[in-house]
Amino acid sequence: MDFTYQYTDEQQDFRKEVRTWLAENIPTDMRAPVDRMELTDVQYDFWREMHKTLAAKGWLYPTYPKEYGGGGLSGEQETILQEEFRDARVVGGFTNSLVFPTLLVWADDDQKEMFLKPLLSAEKVAFQNFTEPNAGSDLASLQARAVRDGDDWLITGQKIYISGVREPDLLFGPMVTDTDAPRHRNLGYFMVPCPAGGLAQERMNLLSGDDQSVFFFDNVRVQGDHLIGGDHQGWQVTQTTLEIEHGGRGQAIPRDEALENLIDYVQNTKSDGAPLGDDPLVQQTAVSAYIDSHVFSLLNTRNYGMYQARQEMTYHGSQSSMFGKIYRIENADRSRDIMGMYSVCGTDEPRAPFGGQPEVYQRSSLVGAHPAGTIEIQKVIIARRIGISRTRERAAATPSTAGASTG
Repeated sequence: MDFTYQYTDEQQDFRKEVRTWLAENIPTDMRAPVDRMELTDVQYDFWREMHKTLAAKGWLYPTYPKEYGGGGLSGEQETILQEEFRDARVVGGFTNSLVFPTLLVWADDDQKEMFLKPLLSAEKVAFQNFTEPNAGSDLASLQARAVRDGDDWLITGQKIYISGVREPDLLFGPMVTDTDAPRHRNLGYFMVPCPAGGLAQERMNLLSGDDQSVFFFDNVRVQGDHLIGGDHQGWQVTQTTLEIEHGGRGQAIPRDEALENLIDYVQNTKSDGAPLGDDPLVQQTAVSAYIDSHVFSLLNTRNYGMYQARQEMTYHGSQSSMFGKIYRIENADRSRDIMGMYSVCGTDEPRAPFGGQPEVYQRSSLVGAHPAGTIEIQKVIIARRIGISRTRERAAATPSTAGASTG
């Protein structure tokens, strides 16, 4: 049985249009490097402007509402765009897209005009502003405070491991608004403009590169209309962001470049004059990697279909998130078993296979175990959603379930 999706003639015409346009408008030296963290300043400036062009065409954020700068396109067209963008090495938008569903569900009309529109049109860039030195997996333990000052708020505290290239125009996330209120009822969710008086950013040099920062807040003034939801609703707003981050939107085209490279290496590399793939142990290791990768793809595609069909999800997002974290680490180990030390040759090494992509994957597989909640956190969420925990919970509201445009 062939499960391959068959595109219509109209969809294939759209693919040709996208492919031709990308070939004509994206110079070779501007295409994404093997290590996406190695963008030069020239490349970054190019893509800041190119994202505006892609957004105007409706291609940057294709399924989000047109009235706010999205493309208003179908899920099939989004899939085609992701396929062609990947092959053309298009650098994705610099905004953390988790903010879009959150604003669609919780922002009022004026706030959608103020924040969602410039972000979807790529005029501005926003970073996710969640983790603190003493509050990562347990976000309810946040300490950064927002204190009322007239109609404004003054924010003081520290955020860490904030991902994003260069500097943002906005930071989005929760702050403590009421120190006397109980957990989950003491937060507000703010859009913090950058730069701002009292706000400082310091880059972090980590295993994944320098795409993460520490932000220091010292009485940073934020206008009252930059609060999304009520001043005690921050936890509920945050859960919408996390529902998407945990895999609740799925992915239209979850391609696995690391696996494709591994299979190519097995098929086209010789050891002692014989194809590497003739070794039964190598075969078994490669097939295990192949199976796990495709299981993850199926989970993501299932979630994407459910999201677009507005079906309510329970454990589904965290299931795919947990599996993805585990299989990437295991597949990185499998790559080292097969490629040996070549798998840790960097992008500047002439003998590095696939331009050094396997080494980037080795690092990213480890780093990827933390964002969106650790493996253990995903297990807890799954247990609560399927009713085998002491406490139970339902999935947070998303554009799919709240009646907003799905995006």
